[in-house]
Amino acid sequence: MARTFLCLLALATLSWLSCGHAAVLPEDRADALYHRYDGGGVTIDGPSLLVRKQVAKNVSVAANYYVDSISSASIDVVTTASAYSEKRTEMSVGADYLYNSTIFSTGYKNSDESDYTANSAYFGVSQDLFGALTNISMSYARGWDDVSRTGDSEFSEDVERHSYRLGISQILTRNLLMGMTLETITDEGFLNNPYRSVRYLDPDSERGYSYQAEIYPNTRTSTAVSVRGRYRLPYRAALHSEYRFFDDTWGIAAHTGELGYTQPVWGRWMLDLSYRYYTQTAADFYSDLFSREDAQNYMARDKELSDFDSHTLGIGVSYEILPEGWRFFEKGNLSVRYNYIYFDYENFRDLRDDGNAPGTEPLYNFSANVVQFFFSVWF
Repeated sequence: MARTFLCLLALATLSWLSCGHAAVLPEDRADALYHRYDGGGVTIDGPSLLVRKQVAKNVSVAANYYVDSISSASIDVVTTASAYSEKRTEMSVGADYLYNSTIFSTGYKNSDESDYTANSAYFGVSQDLFGALTNISMSYARGWDDVSRTGDSEFSEDVERHSYRLGISQILTRNLLMGMTLETITDEGFLNNPYRSVRYLDPDSERGYSYQAEIYPNTRTSTAVSVRGRYRLPYRAALHSEYRFFDDTWGIAAHTGELGYTQPVWGRWMLDLSYRYYTQTAADFYSDLFSREDAQNYMARDKELSDFDSHTLGIGVSYEILPEGWRFFEKGNLSVRYNYIYFDYENFRDLRDDGNAPGTEPLYNFSANVVQFFFSVWF
């Protein structure tokens, strides 16, 4: 969960590929990001660098280099295995081609760590309509991953992913912009963690339960619909909001709501405040404690497949540097953002408290801190 959240946050900030924008090529710019996530016994940090450049009248290219280092002594690890450290490196390239009021986008991404290699290719089309008041975008991405297991040279599995996305944005008034996105993802292959286990009641065990390996279905289809809006307020302020609904063939249904406020202050300073709420139901085959060994065909005890809620409070401050430009730089921006996240699990128990009977241990919760430093220059 930590790495997924952080990756999404970083990629959203850097916007490594264009999708669903007006028919104008991205500006020439360079971005540098440093992020750090710390919570639940997991620490993830590292830099990300992105460069965009227009190489012809109608063509813009981008390249991104992203690294995160993870050290984990999370509750999953300390209750069934040993703490570990690893590094993941990600590289991506992309290109946008502008033809009249249409933008064609394509890209490739590769990420690599000690026991997982992921590749994906992307193609998208964005079209302006009705005098650029409406924008429609479509995209398709295919991913192919290789899964291995540290210490087991015989273990090798594959994952294949297909993602389809349709988006529309509409300028409704001079102050109001609305958008909607529909996305469907299909996954096939080895979809669980090769190190994670489930627990089951075992009267022959001194602690009352034992462990066995998780077993997941080898297919999953998920659908997500999101609606977002941005409204311009007086004094150059703006409100932005988003609602997202997600469900999948594993029985998970999730709701996300977010509200934010942006306000220029003190000349070249910008303040951003946000709140995000997330809630989901558990997967059909999830249980914190199964009744017996091999209790059913599929079994999971990943806390991210359980019933849980999360609350995220965010604050960001940015400062415009080089307002008059300098040499070949047109302008620059420096920003810092902090997010506080609280996770509350409704049916995942904290096994570090071993003074309770199986199934009566305290429910698990934890908080996390995420810090981002972001620097951009336009040229």
